[in-house]
Amino acid sequence: MSATLAAILGAAAGAVALVGIVIFLIWFCLYRNRSVSRTSETGSSDPSVQGRNVGIELSFREVRRFAMEELSLATKNFSDKNLIGEGKFGEVYKGLLQDGMLVAIKKRTGAPTQEFIDEVHFLSSIQHRNLVTLLGYCQENNLQFLIYEYIPNGSVSIHLYGPGQVSRQKLEFKHRLSIALGAAKGLAHLHSLSPRVVHKDFKTANVLVDENFIAKVADAGLRNFLGRTDVAGPSSQVTADEIFLAPEVKEFRRFSEKSDVYSFGVFLLELVSGREASASLSPDSSLNLVELVQNSQDFSHLSKIIDERLGSRFTAEGMEEFIRLIVRCLDPSSERRPSTSYVVMELDRTIEKEMNLTTVMGEGTPTVTLGSQLFRATK
Repeated sequence: MSATLAAILGAAAGAVALVGIVIFLIWFCLYRNRSVSRTSETGSSDPSVQGRNVGIELSFREVRRFAMEELSLATKNFSDKNLIGEGKFGEVYKGLLQDGMLVAIKKRTGAPTQEFIDEVHFLSSIQHRNLVTLLGYCQENNLQFLIYEYIPNGSVSIHLYGPGQVSRQKLEFKHRLSIALGAAKGLAHLHSLSPRVVHKDFKTANVLVDENFIAKVADAGLRNFLGRTDVAGPSSQVTADEIFLAPEVKEFRRFSEKSDVYSFGVFLLELVSGREASASLSPDSSLNLVELVQNSQDFSHLSKIIDERLGSRFTAEGMEEFIRLIVRCLDPSSERRPSTSYVVMELDRTIEKEMNLTTVMGEGTPTVTLGSQLFRATK
């Protein structure tokens, strides 16, 4: 009799435990899928600083909380020798952790807040081969830190037109296509999340390349840390950044996937021209490169924007498709711009065609149609 009673009690206890687990799982799912707030800034559903809704696409992982002592040690007490840049969030330092991992540490003044931690938890959950990973954070002594994986080869902007012209050995057209495709995949992944993530600050300086020149998009969602008021940098930097903003962002502060596509179009324009899009093509022109593309009625004139360092090492077909994609992305109407998934598909198709049509001879110089023969048949 006692054995039977023990069995009954054991079964009851198991049932109670199972019910408890089910209740916890239901609560967890409801908590993680709470509704997304609507903001006046975007005019549409957009992840806000509070109440993040993490979709099933995101993989949950523990976010590392760093101690300031550890970050100070990693950067040699934030030595100027470790300072590698300054952006909207603040100063950026290169750091070496005790476990041997290289990191990029963004530092700014800021009182500790729960919203900051919530944003870090959300953004660090976004994992993709073509996105720079946010590893963790620190809030101490009225300072806030974001810790990212370190990408060794720096930004694409440095290789195209940055100080010292890191890539005096020019990036071949196929390399630029590959970088464009990787960046597009990273951006498309952000837009595919539930809820979607709009980058809001996509630019050439935020596309980094690793040791294999694989593109990784940096600073995704960083504007969310800054609140509704952007932190302005030096005037020259603001001018360079503003060229990437879509017309609807400049006029109405309306960020969307399509405003990211516009910014991506400016990035493609800098990739193919090898210069800043805010610059003019010649001293005689009052138009910057974006205005030149938007005002061009005849694609044959656009061959002038192609980086001279490319020579004729590309196919006419591939270059024409690339420039036509730029024109579509830079359409002043957001409705007429393509989606990022379409951009990925077009770039994938273009790079495949470029590889197939290019015959490598001698020291790697492909036999191609000259760039001067581009767009002879205006479509």
